[in-house]
Amino acid sequence: MIKACIFDLDGTIGNTLDSMVYSVNLTLKEMNLSEISKEQCREFVGNGARVLMEKALDASGNPGATRIEEGMQIYGRIFDENCTYHVTPCEGVPEMLYKLKKQGVKLAVLSNKPHCQAVKVVHAIYGEKLFDWVQGQKDEIPRKPDPAGVFYVAKKLGVDYKECLYVGDSEVDVVTGKNAGVKTIAVTWGFRTKEELMIAGVQYMIDKAEKLQEYL
Repeated sequence: MIKACIFDLDGTIGNTLDSMVYSVNLTLKEMNLSEISKEQCREFVGNGARVLMEKALDASGNPGATRIEEGMQIYGRIFDENCTYHVTPCEGVPEMLYKLKKQGVKLAVLSNKPHCQAVKVVHAIYGEKLFDWVQGQKDEIPRKPDPAGVFYVAKKLGVDYKECLYVGDSEVDVVTGKNAGVKTIAVTWGFRTKEELMIAGVQYMIDKAEKLQEYL
């Protein structure tokens, strides 16, 4: 029986790509480097802010991302100010979440986005009371696809991790669910294509938020 749903943030429950493109390009501009495209940013996200910046730097005139420490310092400041830029809920997701909440299912977020910004974004889109726990990237918790975050969040929710359903939009999420040994659903409205999700070995996919109910 599923007692809790743990959701990825970017591309899964929130349309957040604009905020990252905007912040990355402001960072690159300050570093006198060329901008990246929205599609490049879409490909680069999923493994945390540092990997995003490494790939952005490498693509914009700093081969090997040798200026990563400088980039991270600048990006940290800029993204903290702009992490809610143009963010909106994904279509149908608010209705689905409120229905789950009403049914007594515990709700949580597990993201590779830096923790403070993850909390800001979730609260900006959904307020402070809908989710029972919001967990972003912290040094003491290995980032996805390491399963440690799933186990940590399950403990915070007061449920066995095997009673959790994990929901995400990328190959990172598919592997995270596999590594944790939990039932995992991939959504097709996020940052990856169906083909990419299938290559990652996904078992279940949904193309509309309302279909999640079928897997509880």
